[in-house]
Amino acid sequence: MVQSNSIASTCNTAFGIPTWVMGLIIVVAGGFIFLGGVSRIASVTEKMVPIMAIVYLVGGIGVLIVNASEVPAALGLIFECAFNPQASVGGVTFGLIAALSQGAKRGLFSNEAGMGSTPHAHAMANVKNPHEQGVVAIIAVFVDTFVVVTITALTCIVTLYVGDGALAQGLYEGIDKTNMAQIAFGSLFGTAGGNMFVAICLLFFAFSTIISWNLFAKINIEYLFGKKAVPVFSCIALAFIFIGALLANDLVWELADMFNQLMVLPNAIALIALGGAVSMCAKSHGEKMEIAAKGDASEAKAE
Repeated sequence: MVQSNSIASTCNTAFGIPTWVMGLIIVVAGGFIFLGGVSRIASVTEKMVPIMAIVYLVGGIGVLIVNASEVPAALGLIFECAFNPQASVGGVTFGLIAALSQGAKRGLFSNEAGMGSTPHAHAMANVKNPHEQGVVAIIAVFVDTFVVVTITALTCIVTLYVGDGALAQGLYEGIDKTNMAQIAFGSLFGTAGGNMFVAICLLFFAFSTIISWNLFAKINIEYLFGKKAVPVFSCIALAFIFIGALLANDLVWELADMFNQLMVLPNAIALIALGGAVSMCAKSHGEKMEIAAKGDASEAKAE
């Protein structure tokens, strides 16, 4: 729902497309993939997302270069609000709890670490051992959170919160989370250019996320209820995609935060229960690596 809401919101701002029309377009495109098994659209989207990610990062770096004088102040503001949240929220205890809560929710939504949402994808990977795929998973979280999200945060802060503060007032006049990014990139590409840039990038990012989550959900539904239940689930999913495009931005995010936290609970229990097995597996892998290293050293000495 967050993804369809974000696509509808940005396309409405950039191209003037009504949110309900954009919602229908997403449902039709998703329906071809979910119900018809059309893989071509999914394949094209899969190939385009890495390209759009690079384009997005280059655009974000461009915004930071244009506003280079404000970057130190933006970094300072991040640390100030992190370690002194009561300055903006009010009350030491309440401010700290609010900062930690919001950070945890956005971090969870960003990289999904601990939710158990991506084992399906990692399990399908063709690797020699699970440790290799584990490293890939860790790198994915790092790139997502510490690269993409950090650049996004800095682009928004340098254009909206610091400097002359001309745009900051808009945050108190109804600018939602998605439009913040459009305004930020507008400082580099112009208002119309920034709107279109974010809308196009977000279209690929969000739609690919919709496809991925549907795949994961299908696997779960088929495992629990059998193949006959999959089309029923797909229809329900498409209905919620359309509803998400119409709902208020804040409501959609609150619902997403709630369900993400509910996903963490069973996954955390499973992680604790499997902790012993993971420890044994890691120890075994470490011993194999040590033996391999000694073997290489012996061969080097022999030569």
